[in-house]
Amino acid sequence: MDRRGLLGLGAGLAMQPAVARTAPGEVVVDPRRAPGTVGTIAEALAGGATVIRLAPGTFVEKLTIATRGVTVIGSGPASVVSYGAYAGLRKADGSNTGTSGSATITVAAPDVTFRNLTIRNSYDYIGAKRDNAGNGAQAVALLIGREADRCTVEDCALEGYQDTLYIQPRARITGCRIVGGVDFIFGGGAVWFDRCSIVTRFVPNTDSLGYIAAPSTPAAQEFGLVFSHCRIGREPGVPDHSVWLGRPWRAGGNMSLLGQAAFLNCWMDGHIRHEGWTWMGYKGPEGDQRKLTPEEARMFEFGSAGPGAGPVSATRKALDAASAKRFTRANVLGGWR
Repeated sequence: MDRRGLLGLGAGLAMQPAVARTAPGEVVVDPRRAPGTVGTIAEALAGGATVIRLAPGTFVEKLTIATRGVTVIGSGPASVVSYGAYAGLRKADGSNTGTSGSATITVAAPDVTFRNLTIRNSYDYIGAKRDNAGNGAQAVALLIGREADRCTVEDCALEGYQDTLYIQPRARITGCRIVGGVDFIFGGGAVWFDRCSIVTRFVPNTDSLGYIAAPSTPAAQEFGLVFSHCRIGREPGVPDHSVWLGRPWRAGGNMSLLGQAAFLNCWMDGHIRHEGWTWMGYKGPEGDQRKLTPEEARMFEFGSAGPGAGPVSATRKALDAASAKRFTRANVLGGWR
């Protein structure tokens, strides 16, 4: 990994002392329940904590954060919040969990911040593929819901396979490592990804390894998923020319959605396909099967480098310099500082 790829992953994921003198509203969570701590994040949230500091350890919890302004700070990558739900999981009433219900952490309040931790969906995606049980394999690590405007995720690792990160409102994701395979960064939010490492996972016995972004941006919204100075990489074993930059998602056949995504000044490894973007199917208003193509949607690049930086084409559109200037953090986040 080059120097730019390491930015934000060194200092940000470096070990920080987790158990420190706490201020009012702060709680330290330690799975060993050391003196002065609680044992689970759920306990800290139930107790009204606004700053939650995690000791090293694995927290097997499925959480919803519904309190405004909560900050969760880990001790680095060794602070892991992990759960293994998936969309096809049956609930007690016989219904499926669904994609949104599969999330390890769901954010349902504004101004929530995560720093220096790993958020993982541990569902056995590879085992399901091997056993032909992959239907309902969407398994979200972090869901930033519609009520969760202005969410910040800094120097974290987000890990899954299909549908790792689901974002619906405005969010800033900086210095993070985001790992997945199929549509693993998706949603209708206006999101600024800054200096992140975006990593496609290896899945055995698969020729096409999937899609990075699946934006479902409202057509009236100028910006969607915007990646600035990110490194687009892969795990060992992922073949060359096997991964799409993404595909536009018209969720539920909603005709008011017209996906927007852009990669700005990003380095791309050779696993990215020359065509860049591809289509995604949906049902039209009459129930007919249709395709939303990259030619129709708003999928762009500017300043791509590396072996995956393919030629400009009808499906791989480049922004000119004047248009690229519109894609700033301030514009994408709509004035949120």
